[in-house]
Amino acid sequence: MGVTDYKSLLDDTFNELAKNRTDHEFKLAPKEVGRVTSVSAGVVKVSGLPNVGYEELLKFPGNLYGIAFSIEEEEIGAILLGEDSDLNAGDLVERTNRVMDVPVGKSLIGRVIGPLGEPMDEKGAIAYDKRLPIERNATPIMDRSGVSMPLQTGIKVIDALIPIGRGQRELILGDRQTGKTAIAIDTIVNQKDKDVICVYCAIGQRASAVAKVVADLKENGAMAYTVVMVTEGNNSPGLQYIAPYAATSIAEYFMEMGKDVLIVYDDLTNHARAYRELSLLLKRPPGREAFPGDIFYIHSRLLERSTHLSEELGGGSLTALPIIETEAQNMSAYIPTNLISITDGQIYLSPKQFDLGILPAVEVGKSVSRVGGKAQLSAYQSIAGVLKLGFSQFEELETFARFGSHLDEETKKVIEHGKRIREILKQNELQPLSVAEQIGVLLALTNGFFDDITIENMSKAEKAVIKSIATLPDTIHKSLYTDRGLDDAAIKLVLKTTAAALKEFQ
Repeated sequence: MGVTDYKSLLDDTFNELAKNRTDHEFKLAPKEVGRVTSVSAGVVKVSGLPNVGYEELLKFPGNLYGIAFSIEEEEIGAILLGEDSDLNAGDLVERTNRVMDVPVGKSLIGRVIGPLGEPMDEKGAIAYDKRLPIERNATPIMDRSGVSMPLQTGIKVIDALIPIGRGQRELILGDRQTGKTAIAIDTIVNQKDKDVICVYCAIGQRASAVAKVVADLKENGAMAYTVVMVTEGNNSPGLQYIAPYAATSIAEYFMEMGKDVLIVYDDLTNHARAYRELSLLLKRPPGREAFPGDIFYIHSRLLERSTHLSEELGGGSLTALPIIETEAQNMSAYIPTNLISITDGQIYLSPKQFDLGILPAVEVGKSVSRVGGKAQLSAYQSIAGVLKLGFSQFEELETFARFGSHLDEETKKVIEHGKRIREILKQNELQPLSVAEQIGVLLALTNGFFDDITIENMSKAEKAVIKSIATLPDTIHKSLYTDRGLDDAAIKLVLKTTAAALKEFQ
């Protein structure tokens, strides 16, 4: 059989198949394919994709994906979402014609996942409702409501003096090993039975640190309403870069269902470093302190997605607790000042207080909440002013008293009362207090009931007061959550109950 006969036979066969095909068979679509020109530490250069879009997902050999990040005239700079050990110059690259997305759904609750949606908890494949892009526009201003409801952390010093509202962005910052993650985990644990869904995003953390967090959440029953997203320090910088955006899309899914959601970014220092590494490998010009000039933008577009939706959109909220690490208490460094300007307040943790055993090591003078005060429960508002004034007077007088000057009786009284405020504001990790317990203790404190208790016995005296709060009528417990708060009769009953408990303790 000649060549012409073979060609005629092939044509006849193809025509017969085409005649009988269905709409989904033999549908030929052109594929745009490029080639890898260079590979270096999680970043690749690609040529031959003239129509690729910014942040489009690219497919590499070995089921490896990347994101088109730097589009130039001759080539594309892409960040890899995985290890590049098997990738070589000359390998083919395919366009996917879609942006990076992440699976979302109720079945993610209680799971530990990676930024690509892959399971990391040995519980099998992830079931999901749909996929959402990791980069989404922030909610327009006209679709937002004011922050009007508190997010209780269960930590006395925060709920009373630096309150956080649902839909707020409150920065947690401090030097290494000062208890930043502990505050975030305590806040997650305190959301039990409060109808708040939590998302914890670990960015570039040690595997042992993440394992401890997950163990603490499981032990306290918090995984029942929490999604944990993990990238470890040995993961590619591309995965560390996309992790907080992917976690936010998961949180937004629940927010858009009308739920209140809390998201923790632990921490954005590692996120900034991963972005700097990617940018410098892609030869983007460095700016102040060797960070690229748009470092502010990558964090602002992330945190602007936290909000309180209007009632027309379901009234859901997304509260963000970004964590940042300072060096040598330098709050005025580039990344901390960026984030302070983006967020609605900050909780600063002092290494000096940590070393002295004052835990949580919150420095009230450098911490502020620019929104939460409007959402704070009325029961706190009558106490907070007196408490903050007494504590600030004490800190100033304590410094003065160190010079050994003669102090009058009134000054000594203020200092002794201040010492008891500091003792009461101490709190053990993973032991959040309810609103009623906090109000009872703080009312007793501001009314001087602890002034006759020695510093050594303060912890036991506080436990006696907390135990007595459980005996109060349910009407008082419920009134704490109303706009009116406690009336005079209720306050008298609380004070009478706590005074009796302290008298019995002594």
